[in-house]
Amino acid sequence: NYYSKFKRPLIKNVHQLFNRGVGSAVVHQVYTGGANKWEVIQRTLNGSQFYTFSVCNVGEREQDNWLRTTFIQRRPSASRVFVELQFIVRDCNSFDGASLTCKETFNLFTSESDADVGTTFRKGQFKKVATIAPDEITSKNELRINTETKVVENLSRKGFYLAFQDIGACIALLSVRVYYKTCPATVKSLASFPETVAGGENQALREVSGVCVENAISEELPRIYCTVDGEWVVPVGQCQCKPGYEEVEDECQECKAGSFKAEASGDKCTPCPANTQELDSGAVVCPCMDGFYRAPNDPPTGPCSGLPSAPRDLVATTSAGKLLLTWSPPEDTGGRTDITYSIECQRCEGMVCQSCGEKIRYEPAGVGLTDTKVSVSELDAHLNYTFTVEAHSGVTVLTSQAVPPANRPPSTNPPKITAMRVMERSSTSLSLFWDVKPRVHPRPIRYELTYRKKDDNLDVTTYTVLILEKNSVQIKDLVPGTAYLFRVQALSSDGSPGGSSMEEQFETSEHLTQNNTAVIFGVAAGGAAMLFIVIVVLFLRRRNSHTRQGPEDTYFSSSEQLKPLKTYVDPHTYEDPNTAVLKFATEIHPSHITKQKVIGAGEFGEVYRGILKVPGRKEVAVAIKTLKPGYTEKQRQDFLSEASIMGQFSHQNIIRLEGVVTKFKHAMIVTEYMENGALDRYLRDHDGEFASFQLVGMLRGIAAGMKYLSDMSYVHRDLAARNILVNNTLECKVSDFGLSRVLEDDPEGTYTTSGGKIPIRWTAPEAIAYRKFTSASDVWSFGIVMWEVMAFGERPYWDMSNHEVMKAINEAFRLPAPMDCPSAVYQLMLQCWLQDRSKRPRFGDIVSLLDKLLRSPDSLKTIADFDPRISIRLPSTSGSDGSPFRSVSEWLESIKMSQYSENFACAGVVTMDQVLQMKNEDIKNIGVRLPGHLKRIAYSILGLKDQTSTLSVFAV
Repeated sequence: NYYSKFKRPLIKNVHQLFNRGVGSAVVHQVYTGGANKWEVIQRTLNGSQFYTFSVCNVGEREQDNWLRTTFIQRRPSASRVFVELQFIVRDCNSFDGASLTCKETFNLFTSESDADVGTTFRKGQFKKVATIAPDEITSKNELRINTETKVVENLSRKGFYLAFQDIGACIALLSVRVYYKTCPATVKSLASFPETVAGGENQALREVSGVCVENAISEELPRIYCTVDGEWVVPVGQCQCKPGYEEVEDECQECKAGSFKAEASGDKCTPCPANTQELDSGAVVCPCMDGFYRAPNDPPTGPCSGLPSAPRDLVATTSAGKLLLTWSPPEDTGGRTDITYSIECQRCEGMVCQSCGEKIRYEPAGVGLTDTKVSVSELDAHLNYTFTVEAHSGVTVLTSQAVPPANRPPSTNPPKITAMRVMERSSTSLSLFWDVKPRVHPRPIRYELTYRKKDDNLDVTTYTVLILEKNSVQIKDLVPGTAYLFRVQALSSDGSPGGSSMEEQFETSEHLTQNNTAVIFGVAAGGAAMLFIVIVVLFLRRRNSHTRQGPEDTYFSSSEQLKPLKTYVDPHTYEDPNTAVLKFATEIHPSHITKQKVIGAGEFGEVYRGILKVPGRKEVAVAIKTLKPGYTEKQRQDFLSEASIMGQFSHQNIIRLEGVVTKFKHAMIVTEYMENGALDRYLRDHDGEFASFQLVGMLRGIAAGMKYLSDMSYVHRDLAARNILVNNTLECKVSDFGLSRVLEDDPEGTYTTSGGKIPIRWTAPEAIAYRKFTSASDVWSFGIVMWEVMAFGERPYWDMSNHEVMKAINEAFRLPAPMDCPSAVYQLMLQCWLQDRSKRPRFGDIVSLLDKLLRSPDSLKTIADFDPRISIRLPSTSGSDGSPFRSVSEWLESIKMSQYSENFACAGVVTMDQVLQMKNEDIKNIGVRLPGHLKRIAYSILGLKDQTSTLSVFAV
C-alpha cells in the first residue's frame, strides 16, 4: 500500500520523494538574511560511511537555519502525505557552557504551489507542520538514530515544498521519505477496483466504484470503501458469475462439459442430473433425454422423469350392491413419487358404447386417487360396464406437447374425448376435466367447449363457446342451483373440429346447503362453549389470586422484584437460525421503512438513518442496518443472529430492537435511532464540556445495562466506548453484540473460542491468554470504558502497539488517572483491573457504588493524582529535553489549544515567561471559559513550572 519507498543519502542531491518514481527532489540550503549553518558532513556508522545535512551552532542565540526541498509534484488525488525523517540530535548537556542556548528540537514546514519557484525562498509562505523532538539523544560516545513520521493534510495545489528550520540544536538529517497511502488495485467478490489514493481525516472512508470481471454481473454497481490506512473495507454490490460460468480464482470460467449452472450466483457448476443430456461447456441447463420430462413444479435443475407404466392386476368384486375395483401399482413409476390414478367407465347396450356420465358414483373419487382401490355405485342392471384404470404422474400432462414427433409413432386417427367429469363444484362455478385418447399426439391439441343453460321453457337458447389449450377448465359466474349442458370437441391443427365429441349435464350447488347450515350452527355452538370455558377459567384465576401467589403468578405482579429472571438463549444452538429470528424478533414489512441518509458502514453493509411508520403506531426515527447484496447464506445467518440476540433484551440501557426484514430480498435490522452516535466520538467532539458528575451519570447507565446482561448469563466480549450509543438526552445504551456469547449455568462459566479477533486494549489478560470470557472479563472492559469516558474519548494506552500493551499489563502497568478524574472513580477503575478476576467487583456492586457517588456529589471533588507529562490527553507539554517552548503559539499547538492563540496575543501574553506567571483567574480573563479547556491549560502550565525548576537545579 505504500509507494516511493526509496531512501538515499542526501549528499547525492537527488532523493526520491514522490509519485512512484516520476518526480524527484533536491534538498538545498536557503539563506534568510544571515549566514546559514547547514552543511554536508561525512559520518561513519557500523563501519560504513554516509553523508548527512548537519547543523550545530549551539553557542549562539536566535538561530534560524533553513533547508528546503525542490518542488515536489503531487498526484491530484493525494491530499494527504506522510513525511518520514531519520535524524540525530546531540545532547545539550554534552556542550560546556551552552545549555541555556542549546535546543534539542527542530521544525518541519510546508508550502504549496502550482509551479516551481526555483531558488526563491520566503519564510512567510511556509506553514508549520510540527516540532520534531527526538526519542533518543546522542551523547559524545554513542550515536542514536531517530525516526519520526509526520502527516501533511489537505494538500490541494499541483505540488509543495518541505523545509526544515533549526533554532539552535545540534542536528544531523540522514534521510527524508515522502509517501502517500493507497488501496491497491484489487478484485473482491468478482468486482475489480482500481488503485485508489487513501483519503484524509475529513474523508475517513472513500467510496470507490468497481466493475464486474468478465462474464460476471451484479444487480447494483459494485462499491467498496478505502480507509485512511490504505485498506479496503465493506464491499457492497457483490458480482456473481453469469449462468453457465463459475468462480475460479477471481475469474468466471465456463462450466465444464457435462455440468451446468442455471442462474447468476456464487455457486459452483453442478453435474447434469439423471436422464438429461450432457452438453458442451458453458451450459445453463441440461435438457431432458428423449422420453423423459420435467413437471411444471419441478426445478429446471432437477432430474427428468419417465412416464409410469400401466397399473397391474385390476380385479372387480361386488359387495352390498357396490362394485369394488382394486389394482397393483405400476412396475415402473418413471422415477417419480407423485403417482395418481383415474377411472374411466363406459357402458354398452348392444354394440353401442358411451361414457357412463355423472350418474355413477366413485368413492372416494374417480380421479386423483392415491390409493389402489375405489368403490363404484349407482350402476344400472343388465348392462355391460368397462372400467379402465390409468396411472398418472406430474409429467403425464406434458407428454402431448413435450414428446417430439420423431420419438413416437405417428397417429392417423383424430383424438377421442372419452369422459368428462366435475373436479370442483360451487354455487357459481364448475371445474371440468375430460380424458383424451390416445394421450400422446404428434402435435398440441386444442379444444372447443360449448355450454348453455338447460331450460326448455325459453324460445331462445344462448351458447358460450371457449377455445382451450388444455383438457381442463374452470367456468365462473354461473347461476346457483342451475343445470348446464357442456359439449367438448378436439380441434384439428387447422382449427376445424375433429374426433368425437361428448355432451354432459352438470349442476351448480345451492347458495347454502343443509350441510353448510349444520356446520355453521356447529361452529357457533362450539364458539359459545369455548367462551364459557374461558370466562370460568378467568374467574377461578382471579379468585385464587386473592388467596395465594405461586411462582407462575409472578407475571401478574406489578412489583419489579417479582419479575421472572430470564436467561439468554444462544441463537446458534438452533438447528435452523431462522427459527431463532422468528422467535425473538418482529417481522417488519419494507413498505413501513423509509431510508433517509447513510450514517455509517457496518461489517455486513451500510447503516442508514430512517423512519419506521407501522399502521396504528406513532412514527419513530430508527437506524437501519442492511445486508449487502450477493451475500452467502452463512453471512445472512450471522447478520440476523445479532437481531436474535438483541430481541431477547428489554432494558433502557440496551439498544432496542424494533424488528427485522427477513421475508424479502434485502434483509434489514431495525433499531432505535441514537442521535449522538458512538460515545467515544461524541466525547471527543465535546472535549471538556461535561462535568465529572455528568460523566459518572453516563457510566452509571452503561453499568446498569451490563448488570442486566450479566444477570441473564450473558457475556458481551466487546465492551468499549465505540460500542456505546448516546441519544439526545445523553442516555447511554450498550450495542454491538457481534462478539457476544452465552455463559453456562455456572456463574463462573466461560466461553472458549478457538480463533477470532480480540480487542486487545479492552480485553482482560486471562481472556487474551486463554480466550476465556466471563462477566469478570466484561468488568475489566468496563474499567477501560470508564477511563475512556473520563478522558473524553482518548485512545487507551496511547499509541502503544498491541504487543506493548499486553507486555505492560502483564508487568502490572495500569493506565494513569485521566486529568480531572475523581479519585473514587479512578479507584473503581483499578478494582476492575485486578489481575485476579475473582476479586474484581460485579456489575451489581459497580452500579451501587456509582449510585452512591451520584447521591453524594461532594465525593467527586477529590481529584486523583495527575501528571501532565504522561497524560494521554496532553501530547507534549514542552520540548523533550524539558526546555521551554520558543513561543506561546508553539506551546498551545502542542496541547491542542491553538484556538486560543489570538486570546493570549490580545491579552499581551506573548512569551513563555509570561505564561508561567499566569494563574487560573488570568486564564479565565483572556476568554477561556470551558472547564475542560481551562484545566488543560492550567495543568500544562503546572507541568512547565515543574520542568523549569528542574532545569534550574541542573544549571546550578
